[in-house]
Amino acid sequence: MQTWFVTGASRGFGRELTDQLLARGDRVAATLRRPEQLDDLAAAHPGRLWRAALDVTDTDRLRAVVDAATADLGRLDVVVSNAGSGVFGTAEELTDAQIDGLVATNLTASIQLARAALPHLRAQGGGLLMQMSSMGAQIAFPGFSLYHASKWGIEGFYEALAAEVGPLGVATMLVEPGMIRTTFFDAAEYAPERPEYAHVHGQRVAVEDMPGDQALVVAAMIAAADEDRAPTTTPRRLVLGSDAHRLMRDALTDRLDVVDAQRDSAARTDRPAVGTG
Repeated sequence: MQTWFVTGASRGFGRELTDQLLARGDRVAATLRRPEQLDDLAAAHPGRLWRAALDVTDTDRLRAVVDAATADLGRLDVVVSNAGSGVFGTAEELTDAQIDGLVATNLTASIQLARAALPHLRAQGGGLLMQMSSMGAQIAFPGFSLYHASKWGIEGFYEALAAEVGPLGVATMLVEPGMIRTTFFDAAEYAPERPEYAHVHGQRVAVEDMPGDQALVVAAMIAAADEDRAPTTTPRRLVLGSDAHRLMRDALTDRLDVVDAQRDSAARTDRPAVGTG
């Protein structure tokens, strides 16, 4: 039996993950704004669901909840940073409040959760930090610039973090699903549309047309966490969905082509070697 810490457990991936973990016999420390939303799971799995009210943008409360869960449960094997939000609109359409709110939830809170959990994972000799990301951390679509900024940002943080904490026995994993049918889009905000960006507004994909399955994504996450979690062997990224694989590979290939084409011109800014000229 493993012990998981999951943020954003009220709906979507967080609820599905909590449900599947309890069903297989694990313990879950679930955080959400309204813990009573999990009353049915608490009744079905007595003694294995620990709950706490949490707004992840409240850093002091976040630290206190992580500390309390560790104290009450003894250890945290896997910490899943799942809480997130979406605000869709072009860069010019977004409001200042929407920008501040999404960055606080998707980026800052994810960073602070990792920081809050790390002392406990180090003290117990290891564990896994699992960060919900997206194929949108490697590619970008018009109208999603703020969401992409938060996901590209957290991936940069985790890329450096992995090298910092791996030698200390802590593994990290970025989960990068493709387009998945979840309640995420139902809860997302949409910026007021400006007529100048009509060419962007028509590109939105309907949820029913998204190919990925939420339950299968969560099952794949659990299976990946069950494997050997040594930092040297744990994959830093978990790509889920054939659309994610295809679109990410195309984007990365195009980016590498741009870099390779500038090899000679890039070298022109190098200082002359000492003793030459």
